[in-house]
Amino acid sequence: METPDGLSDRVLWAIGAIYALLIAASIVTAILRQRSPGEGTNELSRRVTSWWFMITIFTIAIVTNRIVSTVFLGFMTFLAFKEYISLIQTRRVDRLILLFAYLAIPVQFTFAHMNSYGLFLVFIPVWMFLFFPMAMTLTGKTEGFLRAVGTLSWGLMITVFALSHTAMLLAADDAVAGPAGGAGLLLFLVALTQFNDVAQFTWGKLFGRHKIVPKVSPKKTWEGFLGGLGSTIILAAIAGPFLTPLPFYYAALAGGMIAIAGFLGDITISAFKRDLGVKDSGGLIPGHGGILDRVDSLTYAAPVFYHAMHFFAFSGRI
Repeated sequence: METPDGLSDRVLWAIGAIYALLIAASIVTAILRQRSPGEGTNELSRRVTSWWFMITIFTIAIVTNRIVSTVFLGFMTFLAFKEYISLIQTRRVDRLILLFAYLAIPVQFTFAHMNSYGLFLVFIPVWMFLFFPMAMTLTGKTEGFLRAVGTLSWGLMITVFALSHTAMLLAADDAVAGPAGGAGLLLFLVALTQFNDVAQFTWGKLFGRHKIVPKVSPKKTWEGFLGGLGSTIILAAIAGPFLTPLPFYYAALAGGMIAIAGFLGDITISAFKRDLGVKDSGGLIPGHGGILDRVDSLTYAAPVFYHAMHFFAFSGRI
């Protein structure tokens, strides 16, 4: 059964359940902060607040008209790319090329809205990657050429291309989307990504001893990573058959992929910021950094989950 605007009842029920869980988590966190104030409970509170922010953003994207939703996701990606550009050093001669990079965002999201798999897949990784060095060569300035090409191309890839997979999930047809539609796939991805972040932190605070990448993210531990991975797999196995066309065992596999990819996205953006000597990518969200800080896990999780769903669908596994 679907609501009059085409949004599946399953999605609405899932959104309600997520907000109920968020309210419970907020109450528990507030009690913990009163009883044992400290950096650990403050950090947990920040992560729960981040969960509120992300779920609210993507709820808006899910429940509105799909054109509005795509524009909304594109604007979020624009902010993430803008934060990235503000952190790196760009050459004055490349200002016009930066304009073309920004113009690539609506083009990429138009292909996503059309669910044009081929054009979506090659526009940035092929055509924009070829365009940037060609355009920079025509400016006639070779000093800093390689660095300029590399930083701009990687930035467009890790923000625009990676995050535009959220719009592709939203536009997924029945062969990929299943009973809850593209909105169900997007909600499944975002909810699990955010849940994994909080679960990894919680398990890490309780049992963390052995650090994974101490020079990149000192607070990440194997105990936290494995605890978050297991928790996310269990939640995915429960929620997957409700929000996606996946049976519970494939949903559990998808949950594991999202957890691992989300972790990798998190530490990759952490390495980028650590190299630049900054804590946050921006100050758009007071006390919580910028948009790129909030969507770092999705830079890996979104493309991994989308292409996994595409593989499951067209290999006849669902």
